[in-house]
Amino acid sequence: MTTAVRLRGVEKRFPRVHALRGIDLDIEPGEFFALLGPNGAGKTTLISILAGLTRASAGSVEIMGFDVTRDYRQARRALGVVPQELVYDPFFTVRETLRLQSGYFGLRHNDDWIDELLANLGLADKADDYTRRLSGGMKRRVLVAQALVHKPPVIVLDEPTAGVDVELRQSLWAFIRRLNREGHTIVLTTHYLEEAEALCQRVAMLKEGRVVALDRTENLLRAGAERRLLLELDPHELPAFLQPRLKGRDGQRFILDLPDYGDLEVILANLRAAGINIRNMSLGEADLEEVFLKIMHGGTP
Repeated sequence: MTTAVRLRGVEKRFPRVHALRGIDLDIEPGEFFALLGPNGAGKTTLISILAGLTRASAGSVEIMGFDVTRDYRQARRALGVVPQELVYDPFFTVRETLRLQSGYFGLRHNDDWIDELLANLGLADKADDYTRRLSGGMKRRVLVAQALVHKPPVIVLDEPTAGVDVELRQSLWAFIRRLNREGHTIVLTTHYLEEAEALCQRVAMLKEGRVVALDRTENLLRAGAERRLLLELDPHELPAFLQPRLKGRDGQRFILDLPDYGDLEVILANLRAAGINIRNMSLGEADLEEVFLKIMHGGTP
């Protein structure tokens, strides 16, 4: 099976910045893949190379088996990109914008799919409005529709929900999930790591132009998991036998290390024996944001 996105030894040097340093990555057809990293990690540069907006200084990049330089027409036809920036032509209506975008790919009779995009992205009642009159969230929806108008097998979403309302997030992700179920490969960059955790099967983390972590989401969470027990006690004092487990405090709650869930029974029994009441209790594990921060600060998941 042809790899959806294939990168080998990708380098990108600017006059003062070495933005990408030997990126090797395979994204399989039908994956929902997260590309995460802090600002300046190289994500946007990598997306620009995929989209043909800039050329790699070294290495090779393929989309659905097509080299982005040698086979650029086929590679660009296989890719749809939703950029971070709100880029639009103010003198066209929403429908005209999507028809024009269709024309770039030689699609003359695309109105049925355009109507479906408008309906799924909540743009049906804005179809004849000029894009300049739309709100920021609506303009973001138009960008998504433009990226999908030619039904590309690979879709790159670069911060698609930045600054948009909850309703758009929910409707957008419902539609993108549907496209993913239908076989489209989704590559997501986002600073909302809870989105990546909920949506993506695999995660690559970039730091200073290098891939510093690459694994299935559940494996990263499992490897970085630090089980915690949060307790609010009455009286509000931590007994001596729990002091070695103390990791910190969250308001009135003590945060205790809990390497094994089997330790919970022993802790509760000892608290009962000491006559200490539990006013509140909860269990917690590391989420993707915690794993991300740990890796970015030099730790291992």
